[in-house]
Amino acid sequence: MRSAYRSFSTMATLVSVGGFLTYVLLSSFAAGLMNQALIGRLTIGLALGLGQFVLMGVTIWLYVRHMRRRVDPVTHRLRAQLRENRTRAQAQVQAQARAQAGPRHAPSGRRPRTW
Repeated sequence: MRSAYRSFSTMATLVSVGGFLTYVLLSSFAAGLMNQALIGRLTIGLALGLGQFVLMGVTIWLYVRHMRRRVDPVTHRLRAQLRENRTRAQAQVQAQARAQAGPRHAPSGRRPRTW
């Protein structure tokens, strides 16, 4: 589970941070390139800035898809095994408690008085 999570999270982090860092560096050191017009008043810098939203949306979508396909099934199996182990342990504790309590006597047929 850890390796499936780490492999994707490392890649997603590098792509996201790399995209943001590239945008900042281009804004700082290549102002002439960023100010070139693409269509009308839309510049390369503005298009790349809007592309950051697209990059983040795609990264989130891929993250959710990866978690549902690779990590969630493993997590569900581990939780089921944990519940099963707890149920067994509780049954063993109850069996030991009954064994230590000794035999039970049958009720005498009398009922307790009520108010």
